[in-house]
Amino acid sequence: MIFLIIPFFLIELYLSLKTGESIGFLWSVIWIILSFALGMMLLQKSSQTMMGNMQSMRQGKLDMRRFQNASMSYFVGAILLIIPGVFSDFLGVIALFYTLYLQFIAKITPEQTTHFTKQGDDNVIDVEVIDEHSRSDRSS
Repeated sequence: MIFLIIPFFLIELYLSLKTGESIGFLWSVIWIILSFALGMMLLQKSSQTMMGNMQSMRQGKLDMRRFQNASMSYFVGAILLIIPGVFSDFLGVIALFYTLYLQFIAKITPEQTTHFTKQGDDNVIDVEVIDEHSRSDRSS
């Protein structure tokens, strides 16, 4: 795990310094604040997004794997946007584009209907017999 974290931080530091050098300190601060605000907004809207994904899954437009992928990439994208830095913002945007891709594919996929198989004979009618006699008629 440490072998992944150290290169991530080094890439993050290098890209953030190069971007800050080219666009300036003020625009770097604005970038960090805007990406943080976008990430927080996405996290606040995550419950609505999850409900939309669940409805798509209920309608047969998303299978369980796509539902999990869309939900997880949305959450990871929002978290990566909150983390200050250029590389994490770039990865966050890629994760959000993947979520949009899954949602777009889900919208053009036709609904799948569930087919139930009948058991038994089609000519048989189920009947319930109701005893209309009162209790006093039974004792006599």
